[in-house]
Amino acid sequence: MANNKESGDIGEQEVVDLVPCPNCGKKLMVLPPNYPMYDVQCTACNFRAQVKTNNCKPKNEIFGATYGIYKKVLKAGYLAPPLIANFKWQKNGLNKQKIKFFPFVGKDNIKVRTLSADAKRANLKMFNYVNLDQLPSKVIFEV
Repeated sequence: MANNKESGDIGEQEVVDLVPCPNCGKKLMVLPPNYPMYDVQCTACNFRAQVKTNNCKPKNEIFGATYGIYKKVLKAGYLAPPLIANFKWQKNGLNKQKIKFFPFVGKDNIKVRTLSADAKRANLKMFNYVNLDQLPSKVIFEV
């Protein structure tokens, strides 16, 4: 079973392989590792998005990332990046997948959490995306 980073990398590549740019319809590409705030961008227009892969059925709360850079971006007056959520699970022995696009994620849809003192990155501030069912979204791939 893949660790979180491997799963995320695989999920980003799946999005690039399966989904055209939600803005212009051209091809998406993966951004370099550790690129702040964004995981994919369009090869033709200015579209960029954060990708989160979850090995489960679609749900209303998913893990985000570290909160520090996110907080700085919002404090500078920028909008939160669009979110592409890649859900993968099994049902009756069949592989299922649904990729949803959330064009706007507001501050109300972010919940800050702190890792425990025993965690590998002890006491690091992280965030979760919450109440995704209350956000405008579009299914951009489903099998």
